[in-house]
Amino acid sequence: MKTKNKNFVIRKATQNDCGLILEFIKELATYEKLSHEVVTDVKTLEETLFGETVYAKVVIGEYKNKAVAFALYFHNFSTFLGRPGLYLEDLYVNPDMRGKGLGKIMLSYLAKTAVDLGCGRFEWWVLDWNETAINFYQSLGAEPMDEWTVNRVAGDALLKLAKSF
Repeated sequence: MKTKNKNFVIRKATQNDCGLILEFIKELATYEKLSHEVVTDVKTLEETLFGETVYAKVVIGEYKNKAVAFALYFHNFSTFLGRPGLYLEDLYVNPDMRGKGLGKIMLSYLAKTAVDLGCGRFEWWVLDWNETAINFYQSLGAEPMDEWTVNRVAGDALLKLAKSF
C-alpha cells in the first residue's frame, strides 16, 4: 500500500517473512531491555501467524524497498462498547529510520484499519520509562490509561491456575 511518503510502503506480511518478523521482535526486545523474554522462533511464528488459526496479523513497512518497520496486531473486544477493538502488540521502526514520520504512518494505517473494520478502540501498551514514545503517542491523541493495572499470568503460574479448573 502506498503511503504519503513516496519512498515508504506498507505491505501485509507473508509466511516467508517470519524470519524478518523474528529479527524485528528481537530488535524491539533489545531496545525494551527485554531480550531475555524472547523465546519464540520462526516455526512458532509460522504456526501462530499463518497456521490453521491466525492469532495476529503483521504488516511490514518498507523504505526504498528495504524492510525497516513492522507492526503486529490482533482484535480484542470491548463489552462496554459491544464492539471489537484493535490491539497493537508491537510497533518497531529501525533506529536509523526514526524521525522520518514512518511510525506515525504505521499508526495511522492501523487506525484506518480499525475504523474500516468497525472497531471502537485502538489500544497498545508503552513502557513507563519510554518517555519519547509516550510523548509521541500523546501527540497523536493517545490517552494514557493510568487508572488500569495490567495483570498477567504466565509460565508456571498459568499452568497452576489452569490445573485448578
